Amino acid sequence: MIHADFGCSNHCSGGRSLAMNCKGRALMRTEQQHWSFDLADLPTGATLRSVRATPAVVAGRRALRVSLTDEVLLEGRPGIHYIDMPTFVRLPVALTDGTVCVDILARPNAHAPDYARGFAGLAYRIGEGDTRFEAVYLRPLNGLRTNPPAPRRQRAVQYFAYPDWRYERLRAEYPDGRYEAAADIGPDNWATLRLDIAGRSVTASVDGRVVLSIPEAKADPMEGAIGLFVDIGTEAFFSNLRVSRAET
Repeated sequence: MIHADFGCSNHCSGGRSLAMNCKGRALMRTEQQHWSFDLADLPTGATLRSVRATPAVVAGRRALRVSLTDEVLLEGRPGIHYIDMPTFVRLPVALTDGTVCVDILARPNAHAPDYARGFAGLAYRIGEGDTRFEAVYLRPLNGLRTNPPAPRRQRAVQYFAYPDWRYERLRAEYPDGRYEAAADIGPDNWATLRLDIAGRSVTASVDGRVVLSIPEAKADPMEGAIGLFVDIGTEAFFSNLRVSRAET
């Protein structure tokens, strides 16, 4: 549900619409240009795709805890049920272009495989039936705060486009790493992920610093829903989601 009072990170300010969000009002306009969710519970109208979501308190903050379902964890297969697949909380908001911003704390869970890095982020432009979407997610265990070896230190932030351009194909066809980036993050630390989406471009900022700028993304622009994305071996907490649709 949309709440009238919520905390607001300065890292998501900087634009007229988001500054308005930070005044502590439920911004509900007739044309639905802005949405704010504190994520203290599952928003009304949200749907779950291969994940479970429950209210939680972590690091002194109320948040939504999101992880893959036990069925996916125990019986799923990579490339079919997880790893850059539709595994997210789908929210009742949609945009083509605009800004999406959320606070994330992510860490490996008890079932994490060796390659798990605490994958958590934002899906956007989710199509009908979840047959296509784009996403940017964090890998906190590849963050600079963990001092990982190369090349992992350059892989803390990842863009992908489902279904055709998942991370393995992007790495194979673009060995320069243009769809990944380093970031000063780590597990068990809150990080603010902001996406500025415009046409075929997306810019990802972490804690107010631009870390990944993609001028030619791998999907055509279309209106679609927003999702809280997680992947294998991850316990993720999401708080303070703000969405601002670009004015046309």
